[in-house]
Amino acid sequence: MFAADGNAIDAAVAACLAASVVEPAMSSIFGAGFMLIRRAGGEIAALDNYIKSPAAAYDGVYKLESVERGLFTVKGRLNEFGHLSVGVPGSLKAYHESVVRYGRLSWSEICAPAVRLARHGFVISPLSADLILRHRNVLARYPYSARVFLNQGSPRKEGTRLVRADYADTLESIAEEGADLLYIGDLARRVSEEMNDHGGILTCEDLQNYRVERREPVRSTYRGYEIVGLAPCSSGGTILAQALNILEGFDLASLGFGTAESIHLIAESLKLAFADRYCYFGDPDQAPVPVEWLTSKKYADRRRSEIDLGRARPYEPGVPIVGEPGYEQVVKAARDEFAYPAVGESANTTHVTACDRDGNMVATTQTLNGGFGSHVTVPGTGMLLNNCMMLFDPRPGLRQSVGPSKRPVSSNTPTFVLRDGKPVLALGAPGATRIPAAVLQAIINFIDHRMSLQEAVEAPRCHAGSEGDDLLLEHGFAANVDSELAALGHPASRVPWVAGGLGAVAFADDGQLEGAACWRADGAPAGISGGSARLPAGDFDADVF
Repeated sequence: MFAADGNAIDAAVAACLAASVVEPAMSSIFGAGFMLIRRAGGEIAALDNYIKSPAAAYDGVYKLESVERGLFTVKGRLNEFGHLSVGVPGSLKAYHESVVRYGRLSWSEICAPAVRLARHGFVISPLSADLILRHRNVLARYPYSARVFLNQGSPRKEGTRLVRADYADTLESIAEEGADLLYIGDLARRVSEEMNDHGGILTCEDLQNYRVERREPVRSTYRGYEIVGLAPCSSGGTILAQALNILEGFDLASLGFGTAESIHLIAESLKLAFADRYCYFGDPDQAPVPVEWLTSKKYADRRRSEIDLGRARPYEPGVPIVGEPGYEQVVKAARDEFAYPAVGESANTTHVTACDRDGNMVATTQTLNGGFGSHVTVPGTGMLLNNCMMLFDPRPGLRQSVGPSKRPVSSNTPTFVLRDGKPVLALGAPGATRIPAAVLQAIINFIDHRMSLQEAVEAPRCHAGSEGDDLLLEHGFAANVDSELAALGHPASRVPWVAGGLGAVAFADDGQLEGAACWRADGAPAGISGGSARLPAGDFDADVF
């Protein structure tokens, strides 16, 4: 898209559409997510294209069977697989609206690479092959999914070519007709028929009524840098701002990267922020979320004072004090009793970061939620449907419980870092509730530890605070740090990774752009220089070419 004279918005959307073809376990046009967009002149837009529950959804639609370490199982796993797990999607509508409003190329040009990849096929990556293998039994339940991802019942293998002809036809029609095809056109009718035939509750009216919400971004500062993130229903921007506000009061640079002391502070700040998330967050259109209060420096000062430098401890949600910024807002907010919600936020997600020489920036995280979402493919369309209803808490009477036409809470954390209004960094990652920890540590690595961009995104990560997790440490940390953290009261567990493949772009003072992606997923940086490859009108000579 850059070579065709497109801008960062064109490039990001084209990449997301292409990813829906070649990374089918992670994203689809029937998915959901968020887009953080900065235009060259400085305007920032935060688009909330997360799912909404169907209007027929109700509190108690799923019957809880068990909860283990903050994750639930409902009877029949109906919120995880099949037609009753499907929420109203926002991805395609956000893609189309952002290109029409902010892009430079035509919608059909943006769709062309995805159509080509689906029509002519692509080579299955090791990651995608592993996901097909792990999900083969559920994919086999749904004939139109099995037809694509299984070969006579066996999982398609790494290195083989996968053609998605039906999806190519769907994308080609969308290229011609726009997003309306899915929301008010023939594709909406076909989805509704599939739901009616198999006990789903999503309707044509649900699709017709869906709107992408433009939210006011969450803005905070960290050591002289401006941090811009997402507002609820994503908790990511608020958690990031809270944790950075708390950590700003400590000299992380002098403590050093990967030391027990610095890991302890990062873990405690995340635990404090997540305690508030589980108490105050929900659909902001149904009950206010006290973002101003949670992200204020005064509140951070108070929460920071609760940290014991010599000992890990549990934390309760904060309680407002008269006179704190946003006090009136928090008084109006519904507040749940503190308990880790059993939410099924999945790490199977796609993130794209794109920036251009003019200062246009996009950081967007899109998802089906679970791997292959609901595992349902609508017959004749090649389109996988999400299972984002799993994001709601099946327990009744809570802010995050199931309800009609409601958005669940997300941890997506697309983020911009600015200095004096100028772009410094754009980044984000997949990884469910561990995403804020990944983005937080990349920013700390870049600002406090003066790492290169590649070092900042690849360095070992830790996490704490969600789903009752103990302190999680990637294997890259020094072996002796476990015993030092244990002495501080942290029961640490080693894990292969915390969150997924982080993608970032940095702006140098001389105008150069640098991209980086980490080893935790299939991501890779790519840059184009030298100007547009598009020929001016009238310069094309058919006899020569």
